[in-house]
Amino acid sequence: MSIKRIDVGARMSGAVIHGNTVYLAGQVGEGESVTDQCNSSLAEVDRLLAAAGSNKSKILQTLVYLSDIAYFAEMNAAWEAWIDPANPPARATSEAKLAAPKYKVEFIVTAAID
Repeated sequence: MSIKRIDVGARMSGAVIHGNTVYLAGQVGEGESVTDQCNSSLAEVDRLLAAAGSNKSKILQTLVYLSDIAYFAEMNAAWEAWIDPANPPARATSEAKLAAPKYKVEFIVTAAID
């Protein structure tokens, strides 16, 4: 089975397709608020899924990391406004130290491709 990489960089790819599954690298966003960062990073998820031939209705699993679990409700509001309500994926959320202090949220997405 072939492997296709999207947005290949020196350190990682933005997405990797293997078979009928696309794996996205962790997506962090820009902005001061959790809502801004969610909206920015989820827009990038949309872009990468489209580049892979998928979309948010085909997301299988999402892992969400918050720099502070106190952001849980704010992240959920942005998430619920974004997801396809007819096709919510499996999801887990954890508190974790992220790659840089400015980041408050990171999304890791796995999705199907038709």
